[in-house]
Amino acid sequence: MAVTIKEVTSKAELKSFIRFATELYKDCPNYCPCIEMDEMNTFNPKVNPALEVCEYKNFLAYRDGKIVGRISGLINYKANEHWNKKKVRFGWFDFIDDYEVSEALLNAVAEWGKAKGMTEMNGPVGFTDFDHQGLLLEGYEHDSPMASLYNYPYYPAHFERYGLVKEADWIEYRVFIPDSVPEKMERVAKIVMERYNLRVAKIRNVKELTKRFPNYEYIDVIDQAYRPLYNFQPFTQKQKEYYSKMYFPMLNFDFVTVVVNEKDEIVGVGVGMPDISDALRRCRGRLFPTGWYHILKALRTKKIKVFDLLLIAVRPDYQNKGVNAIFFYDQTPYFIKYGVKYAETTAILEDNTKNRSNWEYFDSIQHKRRRAYIKPL
Repeated sequence: MAVTIKEVTSKAELKSFIRFATELYKDCPNYCPCIEMDEMNTFNPKVNPALEVCEYKNFLAYRDGKIVGRISGLINYKANEHWNKKKVRFGWFDFIDDYEVSEALLNAVAEWGKAKGMTEMNGPVGFTDFDHQGLLLEGYEHDSPMASLYNYPYYPAHFERYGLVKEADWIEYRVFIPDSVPEKMERVAKIVMERYNLRVAKIRNVKELTKRFPNYEYIDVIDQAYRPLYNFQPFTQKQKEYYSKMYFPMLNFDFVTVVVNEKDEIVGVGVGMPDISDALRRCRGRLFPTGWYHILKALRTKKIKVFDLLLIAVRPDYQNKGVNAIFFYDQTPYFIKYGVKYAETTAILEDNTKNRSNWEYFDSIQHKRRRAYIKPL
């Protein structure tokens, strides 16, 4: 039977769109489901402020009345303006191993993009860098953390057959935690703090963070640090508020490092959290009836085996000065205290030597690679 493409237009269809991935990967032990409620909110203009500067269309592929694939077409107008591009992005792209299905879904996005005046299609990426991005090319045998895309090994062949080619690659590391703070790292961190009059402002909870930095200055540092990076969209004020309220309340602040200068200005932020992928697998991404309990337990645990290094951001005028050593000097004792065996990095652009140099103090392996593709329309 032929493949039928249908635009998602109802809440029930959106729920089917989101749940398709969980169903497709139900027998894959390495896949980590997303939190279903968060996914629903991502496509809700009343909740997600990215939709003030973005437009999207979601599509489902059917065969014999059964869903066999999904894709989201996305246009981030603010990012296109920032980079002087006319890109239609695609994300949330999953499909059975059938080229007729993947081709029909990509065609749906391409046709919509061309109708909107776009000249390139690019993916898999999301609305912003805070969404999942990058097709997995290496490391299928490793578990997928909450913050990363996972896909079956058959996906890349579908992309290449369609004529999509590499635009950017990211790599990921597994970083093994030592039994004590590395001597070199401690020495560098102390020199940098003394030379530039920096210190760690240890903050214990989100209430204290908000009181001390009421204008989301920690988000401003992330915005400034990430602007040169691939596909980045400068944050709007509402996005700063949204990401702050969405992510920071769930964090254990032992693993939030804020570096300030003599003026008490934030010059760097480092954030991580315990890996909660097992909890998400257990509840298949659904908070109710008991998923919330498993997720909360994983977030609040005092014994952590795997840790997710979410982000490190340093203000541009303090980059290349060794500030990154301060983050690990501050957090390594907590890694040891909580019994962390290893940490997983998020995706790092392969040419981002600043970020890659963070791991020189530790034993580590580069175990994953992922890619964003591009194609002219």
